[in-house]
Amino acid sequence: MSEGNLHLSERAARNLRKRHRAERRFRAYGMTAVALAMVTLVLLLGSILWRGWPGFFQHTVLLDVALDPEVIDPEGSRNPDRLAQADFLGLLKTSLREQFPEATSRRERRELTRIVSAGADLEIRRLVLESPGRIGERVGIEVLLSDDADLYFKGQLDPSEDGATGRLSSRQAGWLDSLEAEGRVENRFHTRFFQAGDSREPELAGIGGAAVGSLLTLAITLLLSFPVGVAAAVYLEEFAPKGRWTDFIEVNINNLAAVPSIVFGLLGLAVFLNFFGLPRSAPVVGGLVLSLMTLPTIIIASRSSIAAVPPSIREAALGVGASKHQVVLHHVLPLALPGILTGTIIGMSRALGETAPLLMIGMVAFIVDVPTGFTSPSTLLPVQVFLWADSPERAFVAKTSAAIVVLLTFLVAMNLAAVLLRSRFEQRW
Repeated sequence: MSEGNLHLSERAARNLRKRHRAERRFRAYGMTAVALAMVTLVLLLGSILWRGWPGFFQHTVLLDVALDPEVIDPEGSRNPDRLAQADFLGLLKTSLREQFPEATSRRERRELTRIVSAGADLEIRRLVLESPGRIGERVGIEVLLSDDADLYFKGQLDPSEDGATGRLSSRQAGWLDSLEAEGRVENRFHTRFFQAGDSREPELAGIGGAAVGSLLTLAITLLLSFPVGVAAAVYLEEFAPKGRWTDFIEVNINNLAAVPSIVFGLLGLAVFLNFFGLPRSAPVVGGLVLSLMTLPTIIIASRSSIAAVPPSIREAALGVGASKHQVVLHHVLPLALPGILTGTIIGMSRALGETAPLLMIGMVAFIVDVPTGFTSPSTLLPVQVFLWADSPERAFVAKTSAAIVVLLTFLVAMNLAAVLLRSRFEQRW
């Protein structure tokens, strides 16, 4: 009897040790998977930040420009309309030629002009319009260098002998080195990147238009999807009679949450643009499409939050004489609001990162101006990233990564807000 018990005890001990080893292996596998995921995430974010960080900075050059009144305002009228039409590009070229008088041939002068941005003359124009009293003076004006010159100073571009490839020539590199030696070149934080719209020139391109378009589109999405989604969740969870029709609706809502986003873009193209004739590439259309895509997520999250409210809350409210509507509005919804807001923010963050449905409704257009309303032509941050990633200009590589950094910052902030809301207002039952 005792030998049998001893034999069973030894076998049980072996089985216990075997289970413990299996448990340790399982934990090791889990920790390895988490470690690999963290390393991959760090490498991905580090790579994006490493590539995008130079995109937040741009090199400028200080030029001495003579604001010749014979060129700007020969009549002396100081009329803003006449001042705006002056030959500011000619003043810029004159300043560069005075700085480098050795550039005498036509080709050399063209190369000299190409070391500054194509919009450099607009800085002179802005100064004259803001301070017309300075006409006739020689002023120092900081203008943007060209994208190739900026890449040269950032160590990402090697000059060629003759510049035949369209990049910097050795002669242009010599001029840039001379300007740097004189202390005229500065690497400054590029505020225009956050203020300007899109441009064919990388040094002039910015995400301001895309950011405003994203805000306008998300505003429409939130105004449409949040009240409709919460109302649908309240009806299905609290008022709808259980039956085949309700089951059919629930199944279709769950299926819509898994539909590829491009399908919603096709729906928006067929209904909102072709049938209703709404303006193409407008935030109102983008908001309508993204609200359809976001609705299932909000409904599912809201239903889960409403169902998590204990039945005792409803029974207590009904017991003191409250109506069904009063129970829902005064007790159930306030308690379920943290989960509802969390689901809404997650749905909105998904909408912010979508590109495919917006391509179908024309929001992939080249938009230079910052949108001013819900019907103005606009684009969104993910679409802007898509456009820049397809550009052949090397300077757009840093711009693309910088725009991704901004987009990820928005997404992380929205998801962090969802976590904070849940931890702040969630109640344990």
